[in-house]
Amino acid sequence: MPMQSVEREASIVVCSTCRHDADNRENEKGERGGELLYRELEALAGQAEDSSGRVSLQRMPCLFACSRFCTIHLRAPGKIGYVLGNFTPDRESAEAILAFFRAYRESEEGIVPFRGWPEGVKGHFIARMPPEGYVLESG
Repeated sequence: MPMQSVEREASIVVCSTCRHDADNRENEKGERGGELLYRELEALAGQAEDSSGRVSLQRMPCLFACSRFCTIHLRAPGKIGYVLGNFTPDRESAEAILAFFRAYRESEEGIVPFRGWPEGVKGHFIARMPPEGYVLESG
């Protein structure tokens, strides 16, 4: 599969091929959980008229976190990135993801204080990745 160029901006990358749940790849309509989560995010992001700007959503087939479906990757140039999973493909999950994303986007280095985390993302973090050319100071 060839790579596709996208804007270098704060974005939510959604694994479009994630399972629907532990027992089923797809729901009764043949839809994958990742695609359903993407649609929920898209619908909410499209409704949100906030001063902080639009939400960049991107699809990626398989983020290789299959046991932690539905999975997303938050990224932005020069900021720490995060992989989160174990979401249900519903509006509640999408609302929590978008709330965290807005705080992430506004942060200087991608670090959102725990007190600013929406309840719906707590316990969903899989990994954090330093931006290219950086690591956090030890200490």
